[in-house]
Amino acid sequence: MTFTKTTEQSSKYEHLEKMSVHELLTNINQEDQTVPLAVEKVVPNIEALVTEIVAKMKKGGRLFYIGAGTSGRLGVVDASECPPTFGVPFDMVVGIIAGGDTAIRRAVENAEDNATQAWIDLQEFNINTNDVVIGIAASGTTPYVIGGLQTCNENGIITGSICCNAGSPISQTAQFPIDVVVGPEFVTGSSRMKAGTAQKLVLNMISTATMIQLGKVKGNKMVDMQLSNSKLVDRGVKMIMGEIPVSYDEAATLLSKYGSVRKAVDNWK
Repeated sequence: MTFTKTTEQSSKYEHLEKMSVHELLTNINQEDQTVPLAVEKVVPNIEALVTEIVAKMKKGGRLFYIGAGTSGRLGVVDASECPPTFGVPFDMVVGIIAGGDTAIRRAVENAEDNATQAWIDLQEFNINTNDVVIGIAASGTTPYVIGGLQTCNENGIITGSICCNAGSPISQTAQFPIDVVVGPEFVTGSSRMKAGTAQKLVLNMISTATMIQLGKVKGNKMVDMQLSNSKLVDRGVKMIMGEIPVSYDEAATLLSKYGSVRKAVDNWK
């Protein structure tokens, strides 16, 4: 199968250095507007993967993201936001980046080229067949991710992928591939732009839909969120007031006593 990295093809924009600030911003914005439309085309693929994740998590499984560079960082961000947003354990959704935590802030040389390291990293979490692993790579050619997915497949672990090039090696390796084809980047090859935005949108959809299916949201509210600052405490109090007929002070007392919006409402009277 022939494979072309469309994200690395030259864009229709040339001589960017000759554009004004207004022209740069307007053109970047116009390109960005195409990303949600590209995501829309793969909603059925996302649905198929989320369905598998929910089924595994209901059996006690976990979700892992593996990636390198920008893709790896996006996975780490999405995973790290699940505990405070949905009140789940920190190890229920795990983001792993090639090169380890150091690579979150600065590039680690050759980390993404190691095809065996992802499986080694996953083994630190005692990964098993109840878990799901999603490889994230804009180009779809990252050895770290391909190797990790291949070994997961060999060990009976469900695999998915998020890529921005059609028919890539990663997409051919994953059991549930998601190819969001965003086309050439405004700055040729800068996959932190449209490709990164597309990956973030898909990650938002995967984790949010999964958590809702697992009962971590009531109505449209984050009733299990961690109360980690005064703003969130205030939000929690107001959520309680919206659910049961109590004053602000009474709601605050309930929240302090039970530690979560859900428990406060469920234990009222």
